[in-house]
Amino acid sequence: MGGVGVVLLVLVAGAVICAKARSAGGAALFSVVAAVVFIATPVGQGVPGAIATFVSAFDQAATPALNQQSNESTSTEAGTR
Repeated sequence: MGGVGVVLLVLVAGAVICAKARSAGGAALFSVVAAVVFIATPVGQGVPGAIATFVSAFDQAATPALNQQSNESTSTEAGTR
């Protein structure tokens, strides 16, 4: 498991080299593989949960604001009839 850091370093370096060479597909491929390898490590196993928590918090913060906006437009339309 000690070689995972070296593999991640090589993948990040490959992504940077591809980006400098303006090869978007290669850079994206290296980045995705690096993300998958990182998530497979014990340190990165909490990443999916952290992303889920962030998206959930964002959804909980945005939903009341979005629902309030739609309720106000409905009430003003009902008052103009």
